[in-house]
Amino acid sequence: MAWNDSGNGKDPWDDDNAKPNDLDSIVRGWQKKLSGVLGEGRGSSTSGSAGAYVLIVMLGVAWGLTGFYRVDAAERGVEQRFGAYTLTTLPGLHWHIPYPVEIVDIVNVNAVDNFPFQTEMLTADRNYVFIQMVVQYRRTDPVAYSFKVIDPESTLQDVTESALREVVGTSTLIRLVTEQRDQIAPRTQEIVQSTLDMYGAGIVVTSISLEDLDYPSAVQEAVDDAQQAENDSSRYVLEADTYEKGIIPRARGSAARVRLDAEAYRDRVIRDAEGEASRFEALLTEYQKAPRVTRDRLYLEAIEEVYGNSNKVIIDSEGGAGNLIYLPLDQLTRGVNRPNPGSETNRAADGQSTDTAEMPEREVIDETRERSRREPR
Repeated sequence: MAWNDSGNGKDPWDDDNAKPNDLDSIVRGWQKKLSGVLGEGRGSSTSGSAGAYVLIVMLGVAWGLTGFYRVDAAERGVEQRFGAYTLTTLPGLHWHIPYPVEIVDIVNVNAVDNFPFQTEMLTADRNYVFIQMVVQYRRTDPVAYSFKVIDPESTLQDVTESALREVVGTSTLIRLVTEQRDQIAPRTQEIVQSTLDMYGAGIVVTSISLEDLDYPSAVQEAVDDAQQAENDSSRYVLEADTYEKGIIPRARGSAARVRLDAEAYRDRVIRDAEGEASRFEALLTEYQKAPRVTRDRLYLEAIEEVYGNSNKVIIDSEGGAGNLIYLPLDQLTRGVNRPNPGSETNRAADGQSTDTAEMPEREVIDETRERSRREPR
């Protein structure tokens, strides 16, 4: 049997039941159903056409009503016609040609949104560090936010990671966890904002707060030791500066005191020498006038000075009766343990000792005066 022979002389592909209706019959079928819904006669073609028009009008009205939209006080509406920007609407009730001709993007320009951001990266000295922060941003330009960048939020996250890698990757771990910790967030915000402005994303980063900055636990002890060493170094420097500020003024004061003492000693020695020279010149003048008298006077002055500084007492033993009473004459002359002068015995002892002590000196003085009288002037 041939491939097209079904056994009864008919084409197996020729089936009247399977033949589709044409487009007009389909439309007429829908018109009949619509007329039945609207309560009209099913046999009237005119009534069916009127019902179709009413349906079309109702659908058009419903489609037109979908074009109304409301913009709140903190929002702006960006209208687009076939994807091209047409208008920015302010707060209030507005209408636009419904989809798919026009669409409206509602952008909140006052709300401050935030997203948590965390990443792991290497520092400049190849240390592993974990950073966690929170980025807050606001949409300031609704048109730029809607058209300049395809996905502004994803772009903001990518820019934040890139800026953070630039900040962290140029610093060492020790500096990041110590002196530069407070500078990470401001520097990152500055780089992120400049990049977003270059892209024209219509986003302003209001703040970036650093939540956590840790280094691996394997190097925790080493980092602590390094930080302690840095603190000790700063303390030693301060102690050295304090010692320097204290020792230098004291040394300068001691030097000034020694210099002043030396100058005072120099002036004293000079004045003493000048005084001795003046005294010698005056003595030379007197000696030239009376040599003998001057020599005797000098002799007497020398004897007086020697006796005045001596503890020995000289007495005349020849004028006595041969008995010598022992008295502590050296102590009496210095005024130590002197007895009461009111006693008669003490007065007698004082008179005897005084006369005895002064006898040789008086004889020398009398002899010198006698010689001075006899010497011609």
